[in-house]
Amino acid sequence: MMNEKSAIEVEATSVFNRNIRRLTKKYRNIRKDIQPVIEQLERGELLGDRLSGLDYFVFKLRVRNSDTQKGKSGGYRLIYYLKISTTIILLTIYSKSDRDDIAVSDLQQIIVAYEQRTIEDEENIN
Repeated sequence: MMNEKSAIEVEATSVFNRNIRRLTKKYRNIRKDIQPVIEQLERGELLGDRLSGLDYFVFKLRVRNSDTQKGKSGGYRLIYYLKISTTIILLTIYSKSDRDDIAVSDLQQIIVAYEQRTIEDEENIN
């Protein structure tokens, strides 16, 4: 996802990738819908609203679902974590028509699992 002119590295958790694969079966254009958002994040634009109740800088934003005619309110919720000023982690994505809000504890678990996997990957390299 990253190219030379990107100011920010955007990575995805396994939960995010799994959700994209699942949603692609129902919404063919999901990747096309979220691509402009990922490009904005790579340029350093912080989008959406910061979620409270977490020790992390986690943001939730609405993304229009071009496969439905409901606008942003009936579209996707993309949740990401600003890990450091140069790294954004895509935590999860879901369709608002498929589920209600995600619990803070669920987001916390996704972040912890991501951080744990990152530590294990670094240990395997060294």
